[in-house]
Amino acid sequence: MNEGENALNLTEQLKVHAETNPEKVFTSYNGREWTYGEFYNKAQKVAGHFQAKGYEKGDIIALYSLNSDLFLVCYFGIQLGGFTVMPVNTKLAPPEVEYIFNHSEAKAVIYDNKLSEVISESKHSFAEKLSMDYLINNILQDSAISFQPVKMDSNDTAVVMYTSGTTGKPKGVMLTHFNLMATAEIWSESMSITDEDRMLISTPLFHCAACHVFMNPVMHKGGTVIIEEAFSPKGTVALLQNTSPTMFFGVPAMYTILLNMPDIHEHDLSSLRLFCYGAAPMPYEMVKKLKEAFPNVKVQNLYGQTENTPAATTLKDHLALEKIGSVGEALPRTEILVVDEFGESLPTGQVGEIVMSGPQVMKGYLKDEDETRRAIRNGWLYSGDLGRLDADGLLYIVDRKKDMIIRGGENVYPVEVEEVLYQIPEVLEAAVLGIPHEVLGEVPKAYVVMKDGKSVSESEILNYCAKQLAKFKVPVEIEYMDELPRNASGKVLKQTLRTHANVAR
Repeated sequence: MNEGENALNLTEQLKVHAETNPEKVFTSYNGREWTYGEFYNKAQKVAGHFQAKGYEKGDIIALYSLNSDLFLVCYFGIQLGGFTVMPVNTKLAPPEVEYIFNHSEAKAVIYDNKLSEVISESKHSFAEKLSMDYLINNILQDSAISFQPVKMDSNDTAVVMYTSGTTGKPKGVMLTHFNLMATAEIWSESMSITDEDRMLISTPLFHCAACHVFMNPVMHKGGTVIIEEAFSPKGTVALLQNTSPTMFFGVPAMYTILLNMPDIHEHDLSSLRLFCYGAAPMPYEMVKKLKEAFPNVKVQNLYGQTENTPAATTLKDHLALEKIGSVGEALPRTEILVVDEFGESLPTGQVGEIVMSGPQVMKGYLKDEDETRRAIRNGWLYSGDLGRLDADGLLYIVDRKKDMIIRGGENVYPVEVEEVLYQIPEVLEAAVLGIPHEVLGEVPKAYVVMKDGKSVSESEILNYCAKQLAKFKVPVEIEYMDELPRNASGKVLKQTLRTHANVAR
């Protein structure tokens, strides 16, 4: 059977690899390797368990776990059985996790033993609570478990992923088997993934980027996934050197940490061909340093959101420095527009809301038809991001629509101010948001994190900004922080900063 022949979804693609190349290593975790044949057998055990317990097709099964090869077994096994897998953010507070359990009406949960306290305190009425230990010692060892193949429609919901909650209550994004397969094909093409690729994943697998931009496309092509429980500078560098990955993904903050390691050049990272980044803009100087430090590794920016699986645009290596700040061109099979408040396409250079269409657009929000209708109009997904297109058709994110600051009638886009702050050599990280003002409505305030051992005064920062920005864009004050609050995908939690600002006032 040729690659992908008759494979209508990713579980079928997994079966193709298990049958045609069973000895090829699929997962590597903490020195443990599972081949495609071994992995598929384990996924069948997970599927068979839930089938034998009488769960119905489409039932939601929560997956509350740190990164591991078992996470992947559960992710594919739940889908293989005809059920819907719901990865849950392990960095959320217990009440937030409880909200997701309740809102989704999840029937069962598979959880990491390290997270057992949250599960034991949950009041949600799960039919089953299965620990990873139980999975290893019972389900995966049970020779009596049998798996019954399930006929799945491409529009069946394969995965529910809840949004990070940076804009209010989390919403359950329903992604179909068709969405996942299309996204795997799109990113495979865009990143030129082959069965020789080895992808190191250090970012959380419960997040859509690690799962659907990297893990799924690599599996789709028959490559290998190397899993780290969580990013740790020394541990990640050791894996980069010792496991011979060809690809690595990180948010800009991760690359900043790696580049600032004094012995980074002493490690053999010659196997790498591609550095991918996303979730936040990467300043020019950082891209430049990354390319100078690793001249044989290409750099590629990725843009998308949970609602588009995520896949919207990409900025490839040949434009990484020429088009700094851009998130690139539309991905294959994808259309991108910038529109005004009436949904009309705007001319080149004008700022409006980014909308996109393609086979990766979500089915909708779980149990929320109103929000689904708001987000998807005439086949177009309204992103909530503000952006502009340049003369070459490349997209630039100006800001989240909700984050735009209106200072006395003048629009201030925080990203623009943040880019200037990043130009200051002593600044490691920066975030800008609007705070209330009696006369002007709101004014920009900057939160900055300094590099270790470095310092710069507030007046020096403000003077530099005044030289680079229009007066109305200059922050009214600077607050120094040890670190910026971030969600699991690396995005700055501006709502947390807003709460902090309100408390401080």
